[in-house]
Amino acid sequence: MAKTMKGPAIFLAQFAGDEAPFNSLPAITKWAAGLGYKGVQIPSWDGRLFDLKRAAESKTYCDEVKGVCADSGVEITDLSTHIQGQLVAVNPAFNEAFDAFAPPEVHGKPKERQKWAVEQVLMAAKASENLGLSTHVSFPGALAWPFAYPWPQRPDGLIDMAFTELAKRWKPLLNAFDDAGVDVGFEIHPGEDVFDGATFEMFLDKLKGHRRCQINYDPSHFVLQALDYLAFIDIYHERICAYHVKDAELNPDGRQGVYSGFQPWLNRAGRFRSLGDGQVDFAAIFSKLAGYDYDSWAVLEWECCLKHPEDGAAEGAPFIADHIIRVTETAFDDFAGGDTDKRMLKRMLGIR
Repeated sequence: MAKTMKGPAIFLAQFAGDEAPFNSLPAITKWAAGLGYKGVQIPSWDGRLFDLKRAAESKTYCDEVKGVCADSGVEITDLSTHIQGQLVAVNPAFNEAFDAFAPPEVHGKPKERQKWAVEQVLMAAKASENLGLSTHVSFPGALAWPFAYPWPQRPDGLIDMAFTELAKRWKPLLNAFDDAGVDVGFEIHPGEDVFDGATFEMFLDKLKGHRRCQINYDPSHFVLQALDYLAFIDIYHERICAYHVKDAELNPDGRQGVYSGFQPWLNRAGRFRSLGDGQVDFAAIFSKLAGYDYDSWAVLEWECCLKHPEDGAAEGAPFIADHIIRVTETAFDDFAGGDTDKRMLKRMLGIR
């Protein structure tokens, strides 16, 4: 039987803050529900909304969290460890920049920072199990990203070694999620070693096809790379377990293109936009995903260099709701059919 996508849902990371209603889980979930969202994706690193350690250790706490969400009228779609997952693998060129993602006590200590990140992701696996979730979203991190452009010429074996190491670090984490019965949707994203279909295949190959290595599909990152985001669904739909609904635009001109000339977001040729303000063909995406029986959540991830986030959130819920296809259980031309008569079929085909 055909399946219908769930939604609309919203990723809370970009909205959490120190002011009400964005500073606590009860308040922010009520705000989201009031806009029409049915699900929330929770950033596991934000202590204002969620205590990851308690969630990994206590089913009682997880029941309380689910109760808070239910009282607001929303479900938890998944937990996110984008921040912690990024720190599972960091090229030394980004050590200082990514220290900001970790607690002060591990700043300037790459090995201790990675250990902290691994512990966080393992806790997220257990917390997801305690919450009764079936999917999780994250970043894989990056060792090879500084060498994305082949100049200077890359030494033989460099990229293979990077992906071997990335898989080595993630395999035990994916095994933990497997024990928890949870798929991990990696966001395919520039800045990660896994930034397109080819690199996802390299990662998956090093993991020997690990069944929990899945995709968090986000077309905005493909628009900025001039990658065919619809063909991507055709190729990888069996691995798509999560969907970030995010818009973007790429407007190359005589001054800049895909790389966008080190410009700030407002001035870049490629930039993220609120839903409906960019170039993504969401009608085609929702149709393709429906055709492949995608039945998980459609989650707004809001990022825009122009529009106020609260306006983007308010517009996002009806936008997603209007695009979700309630799949049919019957063919549109069933009315013209009839009961099967084998003798008639034989007559129609000239079979005696």
